[in-house]
Amino acid sequence: MRRDDMADLTAFLAVAEARSFTRAAADMGISQSALSQVIRRLEERLGLRLLTRTTRSVAPTEAGERLLETLAPALGEIDARVAALGELRDKPSGTIRITSVEHATETILWPVLRRFVETYPDVKVEVVSNYELTDLATEGFDAGVRLGEHVDKDMIAVRIAPDFRAAVVGAPSYFEDNPRPKLPQDLVRHSCINLRLSAARGHYIWEFQKGRRHPKVRVDGPVAFNAIIMLRRAAIDGAGLANLPEDFVANDIAEGRLVRVLEDWCPPQPGYHLYYPSRRQPPQAFALLVEALRHRTR
Repeated sequence: MRRDDMADLTAFLAVAEARSFTRAAADMGISQSALSQVIRRLEERLGLRLLTRTTRSVAPTEAGERLLETLAPALGEIDARVAALGELRDKPSGTIRITSVEHATETILWPVLRRFVETYPDVKVEVVSNYELTDLATEGFDAGVRLGEHVDKDMIAVRIAPDFRAAVVGAPSYFEDNPRPKLPQDLVRHSCINLRLSAARGHYIWEFQKGRRHPKVRVDGPVAFNAIIMLRRAAIDGAGLANLPEDFVANDIAEGRLVRVLEDWCPPQPGYHLYYPSRRQPPQAFALLVEALRHRTR
């Protein structure tokens, strides 16, 4: 069926149900003469008269009645299905893909997502944890999570966590044989457990700050991992010093499994942000998730 056929059939249904060209034309928002031309065109195409016109009324012919019996329920079903689609506008759905670092995935994303997917069961969220500075569009992600200082300026960035502090830690057994570093530069004489970012970016370079000084130290050591849970495990086992999120090792420090050093060289830095490209009308599910993740200072 051509698109014009559907429009003509809809016009016929309007006239047949209203039993009036005048009322049907007013309902459709077109002129009576334009509507008459549409009906004539349909009758000519079918080779059948569908409506009997008198000066006072319009009534379907036998052919018109048969067409009406078929057409009315069919178009009614279409209207019902279109109306049902409207419910999706008010019912968030779809899949949201996020790239994140594992620390943010565990401590920030999951506590929110656990409640979010229960509230909106038709929404699916896929989180991929890695340390790449991912091109969202190329890799098919809707958003990413990184520390504020690592977010590109052309992205919309929404803070989803408070400021972040790093902690350089080692096991008591490690310090039995090694002096505690007093300056970041001392780390080059220590065994350090490296965080592997990616094949292209190599190992994470440890960054520090104190006043106007911002030293960066490329450390070395016997092992490297691409998961901070293994950096913590190796540090506790005495393999060397690790540079980890403060909250990730707070209990280990409090209970004596790890000893913190260079604390005065690790000031707060901008916390995790959700970043994504500017979109004039983001999907409803995505907009709701952004609001659910948005950090609100108490």
